[in-house]
Amino acid sequence: MTKGNRVTRRDVLKAAAAAVTAPYLIPAAALGRAARAAPGNRITLGMIGIGNMGSPHLDAFLGRREVQIVAVCDVSTSKRESARNRVEEAYAAERQDGTFNGCQAYNEFEALLARDDIDAVVIAVPDHWHAIIAIAACRAGKDVYCEKPLSLTIREAREMVKAARRYATVFQTGSQQRSSGKFRYACELVRSGRVGRLQTVNVNVGGPSREKYLPEEPVPEGFDWDRWLGPAPWQPYNSERCSGDFGGGWRRIRDYSGGLMTDWGAHHFDIAQWGMGMDHSGPVEIIPPRASDRDVLTYRYANGVTAYRGGANGILFTGTDGKVEVNRGHFQTWPDSIGAEPIGPNDVHLYESRDHGQDWLTCIRTRRRPICDVEIGCRSVTVCHLGNLALWLDRPIRWDPDSEEIIGDVPASRWLDRPRRAPWRLFL
Repeated sequence: MTKGNRVTRRDVLKAAAAAVTAPYLIPAAALGRAARAAPGNRITLGMIGIGNMGSPHLDAFLGRREVQIVAVCDVSTSKRESARNRVEEAYAAERQDGTFNGCQAYNEFEALLARDDIDAVVIAVPDHWHAIIAIAACRAGKDVYCEKPLSLTIREAREMVKAARRYATVFQTGSQQRSSGKFRYACELVRSGRVGRLQTVNVNVGGPSREKYLPEEPVPEGFDWDRWLGPAPWQPYNSERCSGDFGGGWRRIRDYSGGLMTDWGAHHFDIAQWGMGMDHSGPVEIIPPRASDRDVLTYRYANGVTAYRGGANGILFTGTDGKVEVNRGHFQTWPDSIGAEPIGPNDVHLYESRDHGQDWLTCIRTRRRPICDVEIGCRSVTVCHLGNLALWLDRPIRWDPDSEEIIGDVPASRWLDRPRRAPWRLFL
């Protein structure tokens, strides 16, 4: 894509992808003491959201030699200024003169996206902002890394896929477990038939978010509360509403998140879908505990597999001939022989990534879809959202994974999306 007759940085990256025989990076010895890629070969990056996830992402991308962070954005003055200082101090340390002044800080993401010199963005804001910012980034010609869970609603997730496809965006969902060897190996064992015919999958995740009413507190100086709320319903400021504490804060409140069901479900249900071979599909019925013969949230798939919330250390795949269980720091099979032999040449080999961020950067150069492409993120978060709907409404939900519609329940279908506070809206 060109603007007028001017070639953009994105055009340069696409041209580099076509030149597959050329090296991606200039050798370190030719770059001087910084060993960073030459300026014309770097991916320029904007960071949107510098909180519990955005901050470690900032540090991680600062350490990647083919990247240069040129802009940061946050509604907290202290967070964005601290982030800018971290970037400039890190780059200054690589220069012989010990100085660097090339990172801008923004309160509004629109100003960051308007810059022609930014190739890609990392979005690490609360869930209720994901879709609006990600779609705007696609329209602006930026490649996207968006934290999980992908969206606040099912419709938002699908609109994000549409935008990524329309604008040829390389879009990585931040479900990093896909880039862990143990999770991939577990799914390869299941997909290769080592457990026999797959019958059930147990997924250990937390519960849904809830309505919460909190007293008004003074808005801290330098904090743009109205912009933090954005498309969410207006509420008076309370520190708990915008707290980024893992397992608490905004993650527990329905206006901003689906709770731990989407927070951890975007990891564990993602692996369950991978192991079932359902990356482009999903369940056909979701049954809440009081309507289930197992007294737990139950998912039924058209292929006969049943998934249950709970009953596992992470994710437990059970087949006619054995079991595979996997979690962070945990891997076990029953019997042991299931995992005794490596995956062979005739077994199922899944997409291998050893570094989620690096996989995204490599795909930006090759223009291929990354390991957790937006479509995969959409399907995985949809499983989580459907579970929340069944729990909130306390009745079974019948789902068509092809049309992505709820069958025969108009009131439940209204939850596929939510109203947004003006002037925020989804658009392509």
